[in-house]
Amino acid sequence: MRERQSLYFELLGSFSYGYIEDGKVSESGTVLKTGRKTRSFLQYFIIHHERSISSEELLEEFWPGHDGASADTLRRMLFKIRKLLKNMFPEQENLLLTLPGCYVWNPEVCLELDTRRFEMACMEAGKHSGEEQERQLLLAVSLYKGDFLLDNDNDWTMGLRQYYRALYLDACRALLLLLGKKEKWTEILGICEQAYRIDFAVEDFTVCAMEALIAMGQPEQAIEKYEAFKEKMLEELGLPPTGRAEQMYILAMGLRRRSTGAPDIFKLLCEENGEEKAFFCTFEMFQGVVALERRHLARTEEKSALAIVGLEGGDTSSTDMRRLERILSEGLRAGDPVARLGADSYIFMLTGADTERARLVTGRLDRAFHKTYRHSKARLTYHIAPLWPEQKEK
Repeated sequence: MRERQSLYFELLGSFSYGYIEDGKVSESGTVLKTGRKTRSFLQYFIIHHERSISSEELLEEFWPGHDGASADTLRRMLFKIRKLLKNMFPEQENLLLTLPGCYVWNPEVCLELDTRRFEMACMEAGKHSGEEQERQLLLAVSLYKGDFLLDNDNDWTMGLRQYYRALYLDACRALLLLLGKKEKWTEILGICEQAYRIDFAVEDFTVCAMEALIAMGQPEQAIEKYEAFKEKMLEELGLPPTGRAEQMYILAMGLRRRSTGAPDIFKLLCEENGEEKAFFCTFEMFQGVVALERRHLARTEEKSALAIVGLEGGDTSSTDMRRLERILSEGLRAGDPVARLGADSYIFMLTGADTERARLVTGRLDRAFHKTYRHSKARLTYHIAPLWPEQKEK
């Protein structure tokens, strides 16, 4: 018995076609030399190849209100489509059949679409876990070569484009979670780069890429990625990055300083550029930065410290607190995270510092405060504690 013919269309990214042989696509070509409306007409038939399409539906979709279009207009368009299909698949006959009042694909010819394969891979991934889930997600991500029929701006494509894009972004998130557990940093960077091109405004992918670069010992590249992301967000949307990206940026800044090999923080502070200041943030953001640093410490066995500085006496409600904030801003290293705890205290983190070095820093801050504001009656108090690494699961 003669096997049914299988034709293949790629609709994610460029509009291309080919045959299916032994489960693989062969003789792929791209549809270029045709008008936009003719191409969209053919694409509409391909997407709805599993059902019949009435003349009224086609007239309403492509000639809204019919706008002077008639049955003759439709027949001329169908003639173009059949001729185009013949050029694409010379060995095929009667791919598009005319029935009373409607049109259908020849049931003897099987069509396979990359959109269907992509959708099935996403669905299969949701049914499994572990290795099989990862395999299906990798397949789905590899099939998504770009947004659905990106060069087609007809109304009928808009909903489908958003649907497939949402599926893709969800698949990327799920895949990155699995790859992160296995510390497959190179693969993570590839997924993030591809997803960023599809939708740069989804911050998850920039954050994951920065985390991968940091884990690979490349904090400088993580900083560059953050700065590029921030510039694009401000330019395109007028919005700054949120706290998660800021947290990764602070961590990368701290790691970059560690790589300089300075013997201690005191010396590092003396050499710091005076125009660069500490990073003031909310306490919630500060908690996130600390959590990231604890994860890093668990991998590297390095040391970091926390310090609380408070005011006693003086004008703690306003003047002296503003003075203390200035001392912290200018006296700490660029990017050192600082958060306000209450009306009279701040907490900050010193990456790469043990408690002894942290005391050097607080001593320097104390001297700077009293030298700059020698008439202030305020007294600074300090509490220093080592930052413990995150406990690894057994």
